[in-house]
Amino acid sequence: MPGKSRTEQLNAQIEECVIELGVRMVGRAEKLAQQLSIPLVFVKALHTLDAPMAMKELGKRLHCDPSFVTAVADMLEKRGLARREPHPGDRRIKNLVLTGEGCDLKQRLEAELTARMPWNRGLNDDERAQLLALIRKMLSADAPAGESGEAECVNFAPDSLVASPLSQPTTSAGPTSPPAPAGEVNIGATRAAG
Repeated sequence: MPGKSRTEQLNAQIEECVIELGVRMVGRAEKLAQQLSIPLVFVKALHTLDAPMAMKELGKRLHCDPSFVTAVADMLEKRGLARREPHPGDRRIKNLVLTGEGCDLKQRLEAELTARMPWNRGLNDDERAQLLALIRKMLSADAPAGESGEAECVNFAPDSLVASPLSQPTTSAGPTSPPAPAGEVNIGATRAAG
């Protein structure tokens, strides 16, 4: 990269590597979701539901609008993974609560995802601690002027929201739908309505 400063060169390389890492991580999550015959959005929703949570709070954590959260909650309920309950302090608010089956699937997903993440294979504990410190430092940095610093809402393809029976992992015949071609991810990001 002639003509560019060392900082510009490093920034370009970091950006390229972070994007590639993100694509690989989403690809691994997508492949796991396909193997379990669940929509990809379930992976994030189940991970986020660590306690009974108001639908509005889930929407904030998923960085999505209320109608999308309602669709996710409907799908989780239909599959017996979660249920809506009145909030103990305000009956107008509905909490989403994982069922026993939902908790089991959440634990399984998180264990499988952790095993597939590159830092689990490529870094020792000291390196993981360094990486975590650097990620936290970047996350706490101020956003550039004019940007909110909030994550974007990920709208999943309509076919990923289709309710189908939850099944056990597929056999050697492979997932029920073909995986995305290498380097491609079947999701698109749009700014959350706000």
